[in-house]
Amino acid sequence: MLRALCRTGGALLQQTQRAAPKLWVTPAQQRWASSLPMNTVVLFVPQQEAWVVERMGRFHHILEPGLNFLIPVLDRIRYVQSLKEIVINVPEQSAVSLDNVTLQIDGVLYLRILDPYKASYGVEDPGYAVTQLAQTTMRSELGKLTLDKVFRERECLNSNIVQAINQAADEWGIRCLRYEIKDIHVPPRVKESMQMQVEAERKKRATVLDSEGTREAAINVAEGRKQAQILASEGHKSEQINKASGEAQAILAKAQAKAKAISMLSDALTEQNGDAAASLSVAEQYVSAFSNLAKKTNTILLPSDAGNISGMVTQAMTIYGALAKTSPAVPAAEEKSGDFGSQSSQ
Repeated sequence: MLRALCRTGGALLQQTQRAAPKLWVTPAQQRWASSLPMNTVVLFVPQQEAWVVERMGRFHHILEPGLNFLIPVLDRIRYVQSLKEIVINVPEQSAVSLDNVTLQIDGVLYLRILDPYKASYGVEDPGYAVTQLAQTTMRSELGKLTLDKVFRERECLNSNIVQAINQAADEWGIRCLRYEIKDIHVPPRVKESMQMQVEAERKKRATVLDSEGTREAAINVAEGRKQAQILASEGHKSEQINKASGEAQAILAKAQAKAKAISMLSDALTEQNGDAAASLSVAEQYVSAFSNLAKKTNTILLPSDAGNISGMVTQAMTIYGALAKTSPAVPAAEEKSGDFGSQSSQ
């Protein structure tokens, strides 16, 4: 009886080993997931693992981490699923971009099992299925982009691949967390043309920066000249205003001084011996003017009696006396007209 029981247990163990998936558990993941254990009645399930149990060939339940009990012979552990995040290397593949450039791309896929039942019975080999889906999705997404956009929109490309995988892997109880492109290989000729394009772009930027610098320098020089001219004109304007103001003040001061001198002269003439003082002043001015005749020009205009100083003084005094007599005549005439008006009114 004991021998038959041992033979039955050995047969069951061989069957469970044959049913274990080959591509789903990679060599790097075997150290984290236990192999299919035997039914020893008392079982200890590790944390972050789910053991799928079949009873008489049909799914019965999933063992939780910790202590579990099974019925010998009738129950057997059919699948062992790891609930940790699993990393799968997507093999290098060739894809054609929108502008007909052949690329060699490989990537890394990060996923996690959410439903051990679906992962066990929904697909024969989940790892192989997800890898193939990632490769085909990558080819289709690359066919929509040009070569330049493949490098610029790598993050968007990864997001689109994750969405496409999750739509199909939802029936398998698997959730794709992220997909990352490891490397992109381009043909050597395309690489050379891209390098030439980069160099041309750099030369273009250098030329544009040089021209912008020249333009900025010219603008700065023109602005400087403009400001200098404005400041010079404002300075000239201020100078003219100050000069005109000074001349006006000088003229006003001269006029005030002259008016004061005339007032003082008129007061002096009304005093005793004022005529004699006026005669002396006229004689001095005549002698001074006569002495300066030959200093500034060679042409000299002399009166017929240039040596008769007394006659010139007498003539000047006669003119002064005539002006002095005519000046008070106006108020006298006004007094007469006022008297006549008063008499007529009477």
